Amino acid sequence: MARNQHTTTAVAILGALFFLFGFVTWTNGPLISYLKIICELKTGAEPFYVTFAFYIAYFCTALPMAWVLGRTGMKNGMMYGLWVMALGALLFIPAAQMRSYGLFLAGLFIIGTGLSLLQTASNPYITVVGPIESAASRISVMGICNKMAGVLAPFVVGALLMGDADTIEAEVASLQGAALNARLDEIAARIMLPYGGMAVVLVLLGLWVRFSPLPELDPEVDAPGVATDGRSIFSFPNLMLGVVALFLYVGVEVMAGDTIGVYGQSLGFPLSETKHFTSYTLISMVVGYVIGIIAIPRWISQAKALAASAVLGLVLTFLATELTGYSSILCIALLGLANALVWPAIWPLAIAGLGRHTKVGSALLIMAIAGGALLPLMYGNLAAKADIGPQQAYGIMFPCYLFILGYALIWHKRKAWK
Repeated sequence: MARNQHTTTAVAILGALFFLFGFVTWTNGPLISYLKIICELKTGAEPFYVTFAFYIAYFCTALPMAWVLGRTGMKNGMMYGLWVMALGALLFIPAAQMRSYGLFLAGLFIIGTGLSLLQTASNPYITVVGPIESAASRISVMGICNKMAGVLAPFVVGALLMGDADTIEAEVASLQGAALNARLDEIAARIMLPYGGMAVVLVLLGLWVRFSPLPELDPEVDAPGVATDGRSIFSFPNLMLGVVALFLYVGVEVMAGDTIGVYGQSLGFPLSETKHFTSYTLISMVVGYVIGIIAIPRWISQAKALAASAVLGLVLTFLATELTGYSSILCIALLGLANALVWPAIWPLAIAGLGRHTKVGSALLIMAIAGGALLPLMYGNLAAKADIGPQQAYGIMFPCYLFILGYALIWHKRKAWK
């Protein structure tokens, strides 16, 4: 198959996959509010264990998944990733029956493990399937598919689980004892059908990928700049510092998308409105991805786009912590625009020149997704402190964007520590 033809095939098939696991990923925002009710969670950091369980799976499983891909190949690896996600979705059924927060978190961890396998395969694949200088543009196409699903997810999941959100809150607050438990059991049962259906779809998609015309590539062969000097993977500063930058980026991206609803509730907005706030963040990310597809590399380089994104992130974070009410919410939502091109730009800059180290380097970058597990928890702990609060807790984004700016301007250019 010609290079251009298999590039187009890969973009089309992977775009469909990114839409699917984007939908799965971005249900976490409304899921936090839903589980907070049915599992009777306390305020503070406890609800954000949803994001912790989901994203920490990447850190724990990325390197083992790189080994799995070495044994299975890319196509089989993607199929197995989808099937692992299906197992995690099925675990939501007994979790709902018992209203067990621990089982829900276990299901999220398993879904995250399946996504770790998919991401470890798909990101280096889409990077090397075409010219490296346009990799950010191809990744932006994947991002649009992912975030368009994310725009839909809060509305769909919100309608299925909490279509009568304000009524539920008022009703639960007025009930006690057996009546309360019966009502919570009834609300918890709502999640079983959608996640059961999701499991079936994931299994069928796994079979579709396996028998699709997706070309089998080996990123270590197809990556440019093959390392032949026996260097250790840890001797590449562009990769190691890229891992740190990606860790911080995922942390701020998840904070902007998954904490905005809880933040809105802290400002007095009703649940019926705040359950959609995640979609606003993702809409602004889609706008950013469109800009990336049009502008990179035609008018702006990947590194300059990354620097501009970091500066915009700093400005919006400052405004979000200083403005009040809906203006502050809007700034958090617009962080999606600042975040959109960070992942597409960091990835090709970080793996450039790795050659035979590309698979392990990609796994290290996937491990950096753990930033989405840890930084929102830090936000939750800071938000619970009386002398800080939910708004000023967003101040932890400042050092994150500063590091990303340093990587964009200086550190990505370093190919050796000395």
